[in-house]
Amino acid sequence: MSQRRAGSTEPSAEPPQPAHASTPAEFAAALRTLRLWTGLTYRQLEDKAAAHTDPLPASTVATTLGRTTLPRERFVVAFTRACGLSEEDVRQWLEVRRRIATEEPAPTGDEGGDDHDVSTNGVSVPAHASRWRQAAALLGAASIAVVGTLGVDSLFNGTPAPATPPSLPVTGLRMLAVGSWARIHPARAPELCLTEGRDRTGRYRTAVTAQRLCTKAVLPLVFLEPLGKDTVQIQWHHPKYGIGCLTVLMKGPGRDLLEPRDDCADDNRAQQFRIEPFGPPATAHFRIRPVATGRCLSLRDQDTKDGSEVVQGRCSGAADQDFLIELISPPQVAAGRT
Repeated sequence: MSQRRAGSTEPSAEPPQPAHASTPAEFAAALRTLRLWTGLTYRQLEDKAAAHTDPLPASTVATTLGRTTLPRERFVVAFTRACGLSEEDVRQWLEVRRRIATEEPAPTGDEGGDDHDVSTNGVSVPAHASRWRQAAALLGAASIAVVGTLGVDSLFNGTPAPATPPSLPVTGLRMLAVGSWARIHPARAPELCLTEGRDRTGRYRTAVTAQRLCTKAVLPLVFLEPLGKDTVQIQWHHPKYGIGCLTVLMKGPGRDLLEPRDDCADDNRAQQFRIEPFGPPATAHFRIRPVATGRCLSLRDQDTKDGSEVVQGRCSGAADQDFLIELISPPQVAAGRT
C-alpha cells in the first residue's frame, strides 16, 4: 500500500515491513521505524487509534516503543492500524510477532510495567534506570560492535536533514514535525557532543548526560521529539537498550543532573525541554531549558573537559549555556533490520 506522510504532498514509499525481525528487540525497532515512516506524533497516533475504537494512549505508545521486549498482540493491532496499514499488513505484523513469540524463551519480567528495583553490580537501581545503568557498563563494547558492523558513516554520516521539512516545531531549527535525529554540541567546543557519561563525584551511579568527544559518542543516538511549540523530548536510542528519555533529577544525590529513563511520557514535565534561540539571529545557537524548572542546561562548574556533566542551573547567559543543534539523516542502526 502507499500512504502520504503527514505534512507532505507526495506519496511516500511502501511502509517498512517486519519480515526480517527475529528477536523482540528487532521487532520493537521495526515498530519504531514504522512510526517514523508515518510522520505521526504519539498524540496523533492516539487520535488515529480512537477512530478505530482502539484504546492507545500516547504514553503507552512512547513506553512500549522504548522497550526491547515483545509487545502484546492488542498493542500491535491498535498501533499498526493507527499507522494507516491495511488489515492484510496488520496480519503480517501479527504473524511475525507470533513467530518470534514461539521462538523466544519465557519472559523474565522485563516487559511488565512494575517499577521494582534491580541489582546491578551490587547496587540497587530503580527499574526505570536499570537498562541504561547496564548500558553504561557495556557501552564501549556495544559501540565497537555496531561500528564494526555498520561503519561510522552509517551511524552519523553528517548529511544535513531534509531542506524542506513540513513545519518548524522549533523556532530557528529546521526540524521535522515528527522529530529529527540530532547531535547537540556545546557551542564553545563543537568537537564535543552531549552523550552518555558518569557523575564524576561518584555520588550518582547511573548513566547521566555529559559532554564527550563526538568521535567517542557513537551511542546512544539522539532523537528530538516535538511535544509543542519550541518544546521537545530528548530521546536516547540504543539498538539493544531501546529508548531512554532525558529526565531532570529534582532531588537526591543526582539532583540537577540529567538521566535517561525508560518510562518516557510526553506529559512528564521533567522530560520536556524548551529550545530557545540564543545570541544574534541566524546563528543557530540555542539554550535548552527544562520545562519543569525554567532553568538552563549548562556544564557543571563551567568545565570544558571531556566527560564534564550537564546540569541545570540559573540562566546566566554564560558561554556554557550556549548549544549548537546539528540535525542529521536517520542513522541506519536506529531503524533496525526492516
